[in-house]
Amino acid sequence: MKILGIAGYSGSGKTTLIEQLLPLLNRAGLTVSVIKQSHHDIEVDLAGKDSWRHRQAGAHETLLTSPYRWMLVGELRGAPEPGLDDHLARLSACDLVLVEGYKHANLPKLEVWRTANARPWLFPEDDQFIAVAADQSPPASKPGQPVPDWLNLNDVAAIAAYIQSWVRR
Repeated sequence: MKILGIAGYSGSGKTTLIEQLLPLLNRAGLTVSVIKQSHHDIEVDLAGKDSWRHRQAGAHETLLTSPYRWMLVGELRGAPEPGLDDHLARLSACDLVLVEGYKHANLPKLEVWRTANARPWLFPEDDQFIAVAADQSPPASKPGQPVPDWLNLNDVAAIAAYIQSWVRR
């Protein structure tokens, strides 16, 4: 299982890129899972439904299953957020895990960068970036530090091909 972080500032297009990449990577025969880190409180089931009621009553974990999908919800109840390794251990076997968030984690990453955001580049401060998907080529980085491969953010097929090649290396 290869792990690739998709990192960038809010509004750079990380979620949209992942959404566009998934069908292309699946058609190429890759089994892909996604971990999305959020800094917001999240709800995955509806207030009043059975699984929600179980959580409210104090369940540590609730697994909801149907003939169409299943989901596991864990309640932290004041405990620290589990680390990325803890979440990776929960996943079923797959070819690739795309990780949105955890932008400072020690893992290979693809930076998503957009001129309109007017934010600094992430790659010069982190040598884990293998590539940059951006709407302009990245600037030269620190002396002696190579610039990651540049992929045109608007060419999703080329980004998917790059990722496929990286996974199969």
